Amino acid sequence: MDTLTSLRVFCTVAELKNFTAAADRLGLSPAMASKHVMHLEKRLGSRLLNRTSRSVSMTETGTLYFNQARLLLDGLDEVEDAVSNVTVTPRGTLRLSVPMWFANTPIARVIAEYHQRYPDVCFDMDFSGRLVNLVDEGFDLALRATSPDRLDPGLIARPVMDAPFHLVASPAYLTRTGRPSKVGDLNGHSILLYKGMNPSGSMTLDGPKGQATVKFRPVMLSENEIMLHLAALEGMGLVFLPAWMTQTDIAEGRLEVVLPEEVMFSTTLHAVYPSRKYLSAKVRTFIDFLASRKNLCSETGEDWPAG
Repeated sequence: MDTLTSLRVFCTVAELKNFTAAADRLGLSPAMASKHVMHLEKRLGSRLLNRTSRSVSMTETGTLYFNQARLLLDGLDEVEDAVSNVTVTPRGTLRLSVPMWFANTPIARVIAEYHQRYPDVCFDMDFSGRLVNLVDEGFDLALRATSPDRLDPGLIARPVMDAPFHLVASPAYLTRTGRPSKVGDLNGHSILLYKGMNPSGSMTLDGPKGQATVKFRPVMLSENEIMLHLAALEGMGLVFLPAWMTQTDIAEGRLEVVLPEEVMFSTTLHAVYPSRKYLSAKVRTFIDFLASRKNLCSETGEDWPAG
């Protein structure tokens, strides 16, 4: 039995979680699809799939095998296309690990535009915010607002987008506590903090007049930006949030930017991927596409460049 065909069958069954659906896609009978998977299990001496009358799921060994096999098959398909002088078309599942605040309308538009250009690419997006192991867990790419020198040596980080942050609060909170007119007025204000920031609330802020140290009063710490966003809308305090996440609330008056000319904070979003000589077409084109939209949400509010 052809092992390469068995690999394709196994990966298709694992993705669809169903032998019949996988067999239909590949033009096989369900019985033959099952034989291919059993061929691999016998060859490896380990069970890859758990089967019941109603569902199919991967074992721990199956998950590890699937992650590596999928990369191998994707690469093989592209090599065959290149050798055949066929334009390599991005296709397959693009598995991404992204920060929670990446879930917003401007980014959804970018992904929709990319999909319109490359309809054979399917997105599998993890918004948990945890630091995933790209290789062991089978991720193609992670998007991280981090410095490259903080990454493992085996990873490549390419800057793709500017990520400006605003200090925002609800009009109700600012009416209740007073609107700061200078950086010093921020001292003592309630702050909603992302875990990883200084839990004491002491921050050194950069502005056009130089640096200033401010002592906020923390009222919430969370690793979930959505919760911080919702708490700010409810008037709990000030919060630093990505401009992508808040621009609609600001435009519609649910949030206000506090001291936009004096409190400035921006970071760079990096595409992080394992060091490989060749990137698959789906990874390469998606990174390039994001980089072409690097000013997606600028401080001026011109958030949708022509393209």
